[in-house]
Amino acid sequence: MNVSTSPGHTPTSTAVDGDSAIDGRAAWRAAEHNTGVGALAGLRVLDLSRVLAGPYTAQTLADHGAEVIKVEAPSGDETRGWGPPFDDSGESSAYYAGLNHSKDNICLDLRTDAGREVLSHLLRGADVVIENFKAGTMARWGFDYETVLAEENPRLVYCRVTGFGVDGPMGGLPGYDAVLQSFGGLMSVNGYPDGNPLRVGVPIVDIVASHMAVSGILLALRERDSSGRGQLVDITLLDSVISLLHPHASNWVSSGKVPQRTGDYHPTVVPYQIFAALDGDFFISAANDRQFRSLVTVLGRPDLADDPRFVSNGVRSQNRDELATVLGGLVAGWRRDDLAVELERAGVAASPVNTVDQALTAPQTVHRGLFLDTVDYRGLGVPIKLGRTATRTPRTAVPLGTDTEQVLCSMGYSADTVAALRATGALGRPRTTRAGTTRKDDAGEDRGEPTSDADR
Repeated sequence: MNVSTSPGHTPTSTAVDGDSAIDGRAAWRAAEHNTGVGALAGLRVLDLSRVLAGPYTAQTLADHGAEVIKVEAPSGDETRGWGPPFDDSGESSAYYAGLNHSKDNICLDLRTDAGREVLSHLLRGADVVIENFKAGTMARWGFDYETVLAEENPRLVYCRVTGFGVDGPMGGLPGYDAVLQSFGGLMSVNGYPDGNPLRVGVPIVDIVASHMAVSGILLALRERDSSGRGQLVDITLLDSVISLLHPHASNWVSSGKVPQRTGDYHPTVVPYQIFAALDGDFFISAANDRQFRSLVTVLGRPDLADDPRFVSNGVRSQNRDELATVLGGLVAGWRRDDLAVELERAGVAASPVNTVDQALTAPQTVHRGLFLDTVDYRGLGVPIKLGRTATRTPRTAVPLGTDTEQVLCSMGYSADTVAALRATGALGRPRTTRAGTTRKDDAGEDRGEPTSDADR
């Protein structure tokens, strides 16, 4: 896949208010020389999104070398306020930092003509745009993809993330992670049979939507190599949650029976659940008859493998409660780490139920570079690894508007023009921070509610 857009790319240079020429492509300063690290080095990504699915998509592309410019309203991405915990300045939350590392950040007030004029140059220069505005927002600003952007920048890959899509009976409705977990049937199968439906403990619909968006963007870039043209990547949270319904959807299609909540039990594999060990919870999966025999041998009851009630997964499923009682009594006499070692030797998948801190600091997690704790960065690492091509070392998320002046000057705006833009409010106005000082941005702008969002 060729990420360079130089051959055949639409020129973006135009004269503005006495400045010699404005070149939107020059905004991505490192991409101009294509000397970065990663499979996507040289790719120009414009992140217009907020909250989770869109920002996470852009961050993943940045991890693999893309140069990402995030555009925020003067009020900022609302997740900056989703704390505590906050960073040392008190201005931005840990939630925001986990979705926006390795990006340049500029502030534009898109309510203003001047702010939209700057955006128009960035749109002409980008390889990839990611947005999750309300349906029709970009068109209202004069940036409709099909009728405007695709003509001005025919190689542009335009990723739109919405809740339910822009058409159909629910087209244009906003979507939030928990709402889609509920609407999409995911809550109905999560929880215990005698309890309420539960949402998954992470914003799984948004996260999966972001993975789908990355895949869609890469597919569109690969196709662009052949056609020379970009295209729309249409991602919805509804698509994401429906894609998560395996095996429940397949079971319903086959049997006609509506899937029910099973708690920590697997709907078809037995045993596949949590047991209480001496020092905490412990998960065991015996996905086939050989593993079941190995499991009960380690637990000191090899006879259970030949018990007519448990001899195959089919009959174990019919007698799952009885089996769970027997296995629970056996596991209760073990310490978690000791049992994990013995089951690993026997080829049975099992694990202590770790807390988040235990998972992040586990030796294998650190070995894989999934948690980094350095002088410059403390947080999650890059989870996709290639054999020959390195990934970028994450760079901590920066304050709102950190790179505004540098980016605009790189595009060709003079210092006087940048100062004039700031004076008009197009780049935000000073506002009071939590610490009582001021900074160059503004609160209170409504850019249109995003249609992709995490749990509040």
